[in-house]
Amino acid sequence: QVTLVESGGGSVQAGGSLRLSCKFARMILSTFIGIDQMGWYRQAPGKQRELVAKISRGVGTNYADSVKGRFTISRDNSRKTMYLQMNSLKPDDTAVYYCNSGGEDVGSWGQGTQVTVSS
Repeated sequence: QVTLVESGGGSVQAGGSLRLSCKFARMILSTFIGIDQMGWYRQAPGKQRELVAKISRGVGTNYADSVKGRFTISRDNSRKTMYLQMNSLKPDDTAVYYCNSGGEDVGSWGQGTQVTVSS
């Protein structure tokens, strides 16, 4: 019943910004609050899927070295939505970005949203 609905992808020039959203549709608030881990992953053509950022209960946030200082992960409990603010985008950030809930191996995934950064 729960669906992760992503939005915010698109095409921008290097140095631009995007904000990705992942709405946890049809999930009650208490369940959303109790999620152990949620985050964003990305996969570029010819490369493996990699963790971009995650937020974990009792731990906080964690970022890939390549995006530290540029990306910010957050969540809004009232909206049951997770966000990824992406600033100072680089061509190497070009990838399909996926919303994840519950971990990479056994969690739930969004459909993916394309982010393209041109030089």
